[in-house]
This record gives sequence, C-alpha cells and structure tokens, in this order.
Amino acid sequence: MAHDRLTLADYRALADFRYELRRFLQFSEQAARAAGLEPQQHQLLLALRGMPAGVKPTIRVLSERVQTRHHSTVELINRMEARGLVRRDRGEKDRRQVFVRLTPRGDALLRLLSQFHRAELRAVTPRLVRALGVLMREVGDADAAAQA
Repeated sequence: MAHDRLTLADYRALADFRYELRRFLQFSEQAARAAGLEPQQHQLLLALRGMPAGVKPTIRVLSERVQTRHHSTVELINRMEARGLVRRDRGEKDRRQVFVRLTPRGDALLRLLSQFHRAELRAVTPRLVRALGVLMREVGDADAAAQA
C-alpha cells in the first residue's frame, strides 16, 4: 500500500515539523515561566479566553482543553484562583454548575504573553508551513498514486 512506504524525505519532514513544534513549545514554556506562570497555567488562561463560541467554561471542558485529568484541573484552578488570575462563578439557573472566568489580572497577563507568542509564531510559521507542506505533498502524492 502506498501509504505504508516512507521515504527519507518523509522522515526528514516529520523530524523538521516536530522540531519546529518543540522549539515553539519550549519558547512558550519559557515565556510563561518568565511571566511567573507554569506552562499549564498559561494554557488554562488561553483556553478560557479562547473558548469556542457557545461552550461554557466548566471544569470538565477545561480539563479537555488543557488535556489534564479533572482533579488536576481543579488543583490548577485552585492555585490560579489564589493568585487572583481566575474566579469561579455558580450557574444562575443551576447552582451546582461552576464556571471559571478570567479576572482582569489574568486577562492582562494573558494579553502580554499572547503578544510575545504571536511575534514568535510570525518568526517560526515559515519553517512550520514548509515542513508541513512537504508532509502534505507526500500524502497527496500517495493518495494520487493509490487512486491511479
């Protein structure tokens, strides 16, 4: 099957793409720590601010968005709430529901970090796109060969 054959170019493209992703993630982790946050705290702030339309910021949803277990997300929120970065609000209709919100302090910190991240993404995007383009061409070539 054409999809099973990997070339040296495939491995190089995969390695380049993963390398560029890791470099960006390393930058992100260092930027968060320089701002006084743990990387997961930054990720949670971003998940809150960037929540998809119509999705409520519950602990369950945030656990999924930051890819942590429920109890770990609760602890993360506890620490962030103690620092004044987020707050919990009870649902108006169902008081058992708990929603997490950014505080003005959390929002300001996220804005600063996001500006740094956007600048870094502008720098790394050409390399990421180039590596991804090679991968996608290989996939497209394999699909075309399989359909022929």
